[in-house]
Amino acid sequence: MKFNVNQQDLQLALNYCQGVIEKRSTLPILSNILLDAQNSQLTITATDLDLIFIHQLDNVEVLEEGKTTTVSSTIYDIVRKLSSGKKINLTLNDSSKLHLESEKSIFNLNCLSPSEFPLTDENFTKNEFSIKSKQLLKLLNKCKFSVSNDETRHYLSGIYFHLNEVDEKKYLTAVATDSHRMSISKVRLENEISFEPIILPKKTIFQLCSLLENYDGEVKISNDKSKIKFELNKSILISKLIDGKFPNYIQVIPKNNQKKLEIDLKLFLNSVDRVASVSLDKKDGVKFNLSKNILNLSVNNTNSGDGKESLNVNFDHELEISFNSRYLLDVASQLDGDKIEFFLNDTSSPALIKDPGDFDSIFVVMPMKG
Repeated sequence: MKFNVNQQDLQLALNYCQGVIEKRSTLPILSNILLDAQNSQLTITATDLDLIFIHQLDNVEVLEEGKTTTVSSTIYDIVRKLSSGKKINLTLNDSSKLHLESEKSIFNLNCLSPSEFPLTDENFTKNEFSIKSKQLLKLLNKCKFSVSNDETRHYLSGIYFHLNEVDEKKYLTAVATDSHRMSISKVRLENEISFEPIILPKKTIFQLCSLLENYDGEVKISNDKSKIKFELNKSILISKLIDGKFPNYIQVIPKNNQKKLEIDLKLFLNSVDRVASVSLDKKDGVKFNLSKNILNLSVNNTNSGDGKESLNVNFDHELEISFNSRYLLDVASQLDGDKIEFFLNDTSSPALIKDPGDFDSIFVVMPMKG
């Protein structure tokens, strides 16, 4: 095997692989990436057995076809330190070493046989449909911070995707909750599609986000019972799904929150962020003391002190309620409009948060006691 490749192209592909490969894998082969050079293309594959990432580089000068595997973190570390955009020559010699040369740098990297690399046949095309990359990224970004970290309730440790219909319009809806807060976001579908409800694991969500941030185009999605495949222009991501039943989230959405609080989004974000500075672990509640058109925010921490700030708002009632500041900042930083709207009921009822700039996303945050 012998080929030449551009440093930037290779660095980008290897960077994506880092997100897939487990740092502490018991199987040495899982620390490796598979490099396959043929027909002027280099295909790079990384897997942790639950997630498979395949990336294709075109316009690669392939002098001798072949394949091998080498340690992902090592080759990535070398490639990112080489001069940007320069040519890298890679040769597999008989002693099972991958010879890497660029400008005045020469490396010989250990390899494992490609026959050990766990590849599965991934040609499923059932339930295939396409969605714009920006729409999919929106669903992921609006929901990912609400995903649960609680290992015991595995069915909450991902985003629930399903189809639903509102006023005869079809939507792909994403939901995530850790039982303290919940995000719901949807995008309208132009065409009739068939899609089984799925729960997408957290690791897949973050890997997909990093791919979508640099890609503008269609994403082809196909899923069978236990796996889902995302196809971008030059990348394929195949993931196992979380097996479990997502709770009935509809019944958690507050129905009778009549007290509307409207605040300038930027002012609110900055204000909560400042006041929460006295809270060392961001776990202290930020207290809302509301009266007509005035919001007094305060945080009190027994170890470090307290902070207060007041904002002019639109509000016609009186109410005291406390929230986890981290949850408020997470939601507020994902809003598109220039206002944030809270719909409140009483001190102990969950708040419904809406974004005037995006009618297709809502958030629910439970108040803190005390």
